Amino acid sequence: MSQFDLLAPIYDNMDILPFRKEIEIPSVLKMLGDISGMSVLDFGCGSGYYACLLKKRGAKRVVGFDIANGMLEYARNKELINPLGIEYVSTLDNLEQQFDLVLGIYVLPYADSREKLQSMVNNMVKLIRLGGRLLTLPLNPKYSIISDYYVPYGFKIVSDSPYQDGSTFQLHLLYNTPHIINGWYWSYEVLNNAFKKSGLTNIQWSKPNVKDSSLSTQFSRYINNPHTVMVSASYI
Repeated sequence: MSQFDLLAPIYDNMDILPFRKEIEIPSVLKMLGDISGMSVLDFGCGSGYYACLLKKRGAKRVVGFDIANGMLEYARNKELINPLGIEYVSTLDNLEQQFDLVLGIYVLPYADSREKLQSMVNNMVKLIRLGGRLLTLPLNPKYSIISDYYVPYGFKIVSDSPYQDGSTFQLHLLYNTPHIINGWYWSYEVLNNAFKKSGLTNIQWSKPNVKDSSLSTQFSRYINNPHTVMVSASYI
């Protein structure tokens, strides 16, 4: 069983966490821009939260992909209750070069070797049409290693070997039902090499920021060193 199989309800409600509501989600949507009429695949779609946002923002076709059966079942049940026209799949067969955009939220930290990291990036890129792009959110390679740094935002990151490529870290979710998720650390150098080897170009890294500038002081600690960064790249 995947470590994510039982987490769908928790993930689906995490959008109410202030840092996600005010920083992450608005930053992702701003980076995506106008997606009207596009074909988009949500790689590692989880509970389908972002897939639903993509469809509501005008994407013509939205496909959610995940290998965690519990997540897919939850997302498919949501689609049955409130049909938006989203497809949810557990395999990428016959989907090559069909999408203008591939979105991968928090998926790269779950590659436990360089080979699997490269394979994951390759699998995302092979879905993209020429002229399309990838937007993904890896763990910030310079995340804060202060143990309680992110506690005010509903989680903490713990590692015995911080900043070492291939080392494990634990993401402790403190919101609602506490839970621990295991992930693997990858540096800027390793991630950039994986992107370039897959054929991506115009690789741009950026930090998420607050939607409302009046909240800058409230979220200054997170903004100064977010736990994730956004990577946008083109496939041409």
